[in-house]
Amino acid sequence: MWEPLLKFIKLLNSEQAPHQLSLGLAFALIVGFTPTLSLHNLLVLFLLLMLRANISAFLLGWAIFSLLGLLLDPLFHLVGQNLLSQSSLHEMWTGMYNNSFWRLSHFNNTILLGSLLISVLAFIPFFFLSNRLIRLYRERMQERFKTFSQRFTKLFKIGQFASRFSR
Repeated sequence: MWEPLLKFIKLLNSEQAPHQLSLGLAFALIVGFTPTLSLHNLLVLFLLLMLRANISAFLLGWAIFSLLGLLLDPLFHLVGQNLLSQSSLHEMWTGMYNNSFWRLSHFNNTILLGSLLISVLAFIPFFFLSNRLIRLYRERMQERFKTFSQRFTKLFKIGQFASRFSR
């Protein structure tokens, strides 16, 4: 139960640059919100590797955003359905559907289209917000947390030592 939280805190305390962590989390937002087996996720994974984003942050964020995405699926469906049913866009959707490449992307899936639109729109604000929060944590909380964890570790070791003699 505590393991994901501890991994996240360890990630925040790592020597990685805040923008690399934020970029990994922002890419996880896209992959987590959208259906996993989608063509655009290959592009996201390529960018993740090329831009040297933190892969651990990506994997942790992917797990979190996948769960959150399940809760947001009704919203994604409404957004996608609204886009696909716009009469002004009907000609564009028909042209895209007649093209093999676009048909492979499954853009006509309401959840995929809605989640992709929302996640792409949220990408840049989320990147800057998470970057700022990581920097604030490192400036204000990191030393306090290290002190607390050192004390906790000492108490844990003392408890283990005492439990050997109580048997």
